[in-house]
Amino acid sequence: MKLKFLCNQQLLLFTRLKKLSWLALLCPIGSLQVSAQPATAAPDSIAPAKHIKLAAVGLAIGYTGMLVGLSQTWYEQSEKTSFHFFNDNPEWLQLDKAGHFWGAFHESRLGIEALRAARVPEQKAIIYGSLLGFALQSPIELLDGYAADYGASVGDLSANAAGSLAVLVQQLAWGELKILPKFSFHRTAYANLRPNVLGSNLPEELLKDYNGQTYWLTANISSFLPAQSAYPKWLNLALGYGGQRIVYGMPQENRQNGFDAYRQYYLALDLNLLHVKTRHKLLRTAFSLISMVHLPAPTLEYNRKKGFRFHPVYF
Repeated sequence: MKLKFLCNQQLLLFTRLKKLSWLALLCPIGSLQVSAQPATAAPDSIAPAKHIKLAAVGLAIGYTGMLVGLSQTWYEQSEKTSFHFFNDNPEWLQLDKAGHFWGAFHESRLGIEALRAARVPEQKAIIYGSLLGFALQSPIELLDGYAADYGASVGDLSANAAGSLAVLVQQLAWGELKILPKFSFHRTAYANLRPNVLGSNLPEELLKDYNGQTYWLTANISSFLPAQSAYPKWLNLALGYGGQRIVYGMPQENRQNGFDAYRQYYLALDLNLLHVKTRHKLLRTAFSLISMVHLPAPTLEYNRKKGFRFHPVYF
């Protein structure tokens, strides 16, 4: 019950922040991990069909609530127009697209986990679950398409599709996820320059200040090595991407206001909590959700302004 309460509180906040509203979608999916039975459940436990119905109802309620919240709190304030597209690909050094990829990937990943826990046949769990991220995020672009200030974004739709496809391809090719996208954040001074856009407090900055966001691709090195290798399964290698001096979305507007945005690239170690074995259902769910985040670690950075830099701990 506490988890559901927290998700509802997050949903209320995230639906007021359109830029990363897809993050709210992870709550209803994550809550299914707690309620679903593990794949090793006893034969006389709840039937798979009932598991699927419970999962579908929980997800439908959470998702419908999010769309209603968006419609009433954000799009209600926007002038309506005929459906149209808007090219936002040059904005924010494409970090918003990385966010869409990250969100769709983990929605699809958690969807597959929920279907597996409900004892859906493996092939169906992979196919239906992997479609979940794209299916959940696409209606948001539909709402955007009727808003005069925005428009449906082909770039966002492509990033959503790429995130879901990355899950599907890995599951079909390897039967597991060897490469995961992750997210980390730290506060920056740039939010104070445009608090209405980049956030005026920590929760808003977490979602809106791209200067503090880093997106990672973390690889499970042990899964690429021979089975007899002594390399620890819990230790991954991660490549990160971020940016600085991004105060305005469009590059030209950013430069006109005196900000020279630049990209940052990172190399770090990463903990693979998905390979930590436990029989505890809540702990297993916690590890699955935490696996969306890159935990603090020693990190090597490169950017065109300062060259190589080493961070003893970076988040």
